[in-house]
Amino acid sequence: MKLYKTLQGNIVEHGNQYYRIDLPWDELINRSGLHHFLQTHLHHAGLLSPVQADALLNSRLLAPIGAQEVWAAGVTYLRSRDARMEESRESGGASFYDKVYEAERPELFFKAHPHRVAAHDEDVYIRRDSTWNVPEPELTLFIDSQGEIQAYTIGNDMSSRSIEGENPLYLPQAKVYQRSAALGPCLFIPPTPISPLTKISMVIHRADKNAYTGEVAISQIKRKLPELASWLYRDMDFPHGCFLMTGTCLVPGNEFTLTPGDKIDISIDGIGTLTNTVRYKPS
Repeated sequence: MKLYKTLQGNIVEHGNQYYRIDLPWDELINRSGLHHFLQTHLHHAGLLSPVQADALLNSRLLAPIGAQEVWAAGVTYLRSRDARMEESRESGGASFYDKVYEAERPELFFKAHPHRVAAHDEDVYIRRDSTWNVPEPELTLFIDSQGEIQAYTIGNDMSSRSIEGENPLYLPQAKVYQRSAALGPCLFIPPTPISPLTKISMVIHRADKNAYTGEVAISQIKRKLPELASWLYRDMDFPHGCFLMTGTCLVPGNEFTLTPGDKIDISIDGIGTLTNTVRYKPS
């Protein structure tokens, strides 16, 4: 089951049919047993014709977020640990990433308020004061206000590796800026937890060529997804729920950096594809 947020309302895709559900977004998604609720509610929802559904889904999709914050987990895959150690070796911070990969406590950091999140087919930004910029494709959890995982989406954790590599204390500047996060195209709401065989893939297009391609199964993540959610909710309240990016294993080589005009396609089995174009923030 998939849930889309559009300018014309909320659209549920289920069993090759589409329904409109006219409830406020935050009220709709922040509930225990979201899959069961939607399945039951579809009997009372408005059925859309294929033409109506196609028009809505191909006009403009909004990011599937309301009043929620976006947080992120780092160094959850071995490749991510190695990449972070490489970028921070000269600053002397490499050992921090090795230690957090092995530690009981994960790395968690704030990523974005809703108004800074890009939707599918919108621009993401790279910093002008960074010389090394990369996308980070991540399975992203939607966790309800009680700390339970209810849905999944695709996340892009845009990162300024040159800034973070200069000093680990610069992590907020490397990670948190306008449109440094993207979510979409929908919420994926399965009846059971997502399969560890689920694959994440990324293609970066530059001038009609593929500048990078990669694919990985989420089974390679070191930590269990409920474990990450439980750490985030320790001594924290999220009245509307929260989104948590779970880390990346697809890291372009050290010689690669994004440039304006690059197009990023991130796909996750069962969810779809999140597409964004790279720009600088307008002056």
